[in-house]
Amino acid sequence: MLELDKKVFGKITTKEIIGSEPPATDTKNLLEKELVNLLAQLNSASREDLENLLEQQKTAEIHINNRPGAMALAQDKIQLFNEYNKKYVQTIKKALES
Repeated sequence: MLELDKKVFGKITTKEIIGSEPPATDTKNLLEKELVNLLAQLNSASREDLENLLEQQKTAEIHINNRPGAMALAQDKIQLFNEYNKKYVQTIKKALES
């Protein structure tokens, strides 16, 4: 059973990604705004914080994608989540390398 109120991308929860509400266009806007906020927070994050964030996002990705074949789920929104999560994870990795 999925934890529907689990935060998977900043303040965005599982139910917002896999549910029918909000629609994909609104979800894209939410993800974009949240990405901007999350990236801004990276500037002041310690190495340990970055490592923890990276693990959290990997866990969130597994959490969202653990039922990819379930047609009742909002596949377009799951793809959007994966796209934005990938951008965030890449930025965290770059920050850890520097």
